[in-house]
Amino acid sequence: MPATSTHSTDLLVIGWGLAGLVAASEAAAAGKRVVIVDQEPRTNLGGQAWWSFGGLFFIDSPEQRRFGIKDSLELARQDWFGNAGFDREEDAWPKRWAEAYLQFAHGEKRAWLREKGVGFFPVVGWAERGGYTATGPGNSVPRFHITWGTGPGLVAPFQAAVEAAEASGRLTILPRHRVTGLTLTSGAVTGASGDILAPSGTARGVASSREVVGAFEIAAGATIVSSGGIGGNHDLVRQWWPERLGTAPATMVTGVPAYVDGSMQLVSGAAGARLINRDRMWHYVEGIQNWDPIWPDHGIRILPGPSSVWLDATGHRLPVPLFPGFDTLGTLAHLRQTGHDHSWFVLSQKIIEKEFTLSGSEQNPDLTGKDLQLLVKSRLGKGAPGPVQAFMDKGADFVVRDNLADLIDGMKALPGGDALDADRVRFEVEARDREIDNDFTKDAQIAMLRSARSYRGDKLIRTAPPHRILDPASGPLIAVKLHVLTRKSLGGIETDLQGRALAAGGQPVPGLYAAGEASGFGGGGVHGYRALEGTFVGGCLFSGRIAGRAAAAAV
Repeated sequence: MPATSTHSTDLLVIGWGLAGLVAASEAAAAGKRVVIVDQEPRTNLGGQAWWSFGGLFFIDSPEQRRFGIKDSLELARQDWFGNAGFDREEDAWPKRWAEAYLQFAHGEKRAWLREKGVGFFPVVGWAERGGYTATGPGNSVPRFHITWGTGPGLVAPFQAAVEAAEASGRLTILPRHRVTGLTLTSGAVTGASGDILAPSGTARGVASSREVVGAFEIAAGATIVSSGGIGGNHDLVRQWWPERLGTAPATMVTGVPAYVDGSMQLVSGAAGARLINRDRMWHYVEGIQNWDPIWPDHGIRILPGPSSVWLDATGHRLPVPLFPGFDTLGTLAHLRQTGHDHSWFVLSQKIIEKEFTLSGSEQNPDLTGKDLQLLVKSRLGKGAPGPVQAFMDKGADFVVRDNLADLIDGMKALPGGDALDADRVRFEVEARDREIDNDFTKDAQIAMLRSARSYRGDKLIRTAPPHRILDPASGPLIAVKLHVLTRKSLGGIETDLQGRALAAGGQPVPGLYAAGEASGFGGGGVHGYRALEGTFVGGCLFSGRIAGRAAAAAV
């Protein structure tokens, strides 16, 4: 075995996702020597954020105002706390982080990103619409701002800053360095040690070898853990799955690469950091199997508009307000009570053309590539966007037929389709269509989609004109089998408002900081039980900035 590789630095950053890049760039800008380690090959610089849609939560932004959206800090606070449902003693720091993040989203967040060259798509999306009372879950107004360039566009300025610091000699990037322990000296974290993994030429996101070829030790004045969550580790997801969401699914698709394994949460806990709210997690129920997978069990999330009919595995329509895009965890909890791991969308060609967007930078070449011509063609032109059409043609979960009887037969032919009651499916779809024929309705979903079209953004690109799904002029008919898709940890390392990791007694662990998903996006769970969307990459930006600045000031 080769001799142990040793390094010494002011600041060690473990994990090069968005939070790690922000923290490292802040520390380097403050004149500190920085080392970044990650277990993956350098092709993965930027982590999960690179794959993201780049959605950001702003409050009372110029984009909102241009569309006539009246937002305020008070309304956003009402939505955040109504959504989070903080109810534990452990929520003391998460609540403070939530208040601080709201101030950031209402204040300097947008200007700070604009100064770095980050732009935003002009149409604001309305995610997590809620559908309950004013104090319940959901966004009262559209707040989902898409980064122009999606995830790669958001990562780019921080990657550039890190690479500039690397070129100047102030920063060192060490790929294929897997941390297995934090170094403790008289109760303080003074660096980390671990395995050097064999060099790997795997492409971004592809699972890499875990062959160990050496060992390393890094001495550091301060250490920031920014290693992500647990979404790629189904064993941990099931281990920490909360009873309130029913039983964990036997089968799931995976919305993050395999390296999102939660290992640093356990390592941080062994060094004295307190892990809180591990049973709070954010998984989607609109997952589909990727016909062209990159990582194991690769799933893609549909970002649906509000028109598709949502049926459980037996064909029963989901209850109010569990419509597409309204309440992610409420829908997950309901579906876990059905005894099945899948559900269905039933829709028309007219709906899929207007309302289906797929999450992920690689599924949105127009926005990611900043291609205006392609954007107009794909979002406003005839036919489904190219990536959506590819799933219709090649995806294992899509059924496309000209009539309802054939559609149901196609649904029943898929794995798990034997649970479907054909008569119930027909009953639900035909009953829904009867409600479309006049301006009056008792169907809350139809009322909500009509209301959605009063917002210019939804009418322009996100909500199809109300129509009968079974109208041949709107066809063909489409059914999509939906899976639970793992994504985010909402709990993690408890931190104070300086990003310092806290021990069980509430005191800081000297020398240890945490940021991003590893810290529940701030405090050990800034979202509480539910997220308002656009708040994950935003939480990485905010917590990474705080931890980087605080750690730099401390060494």
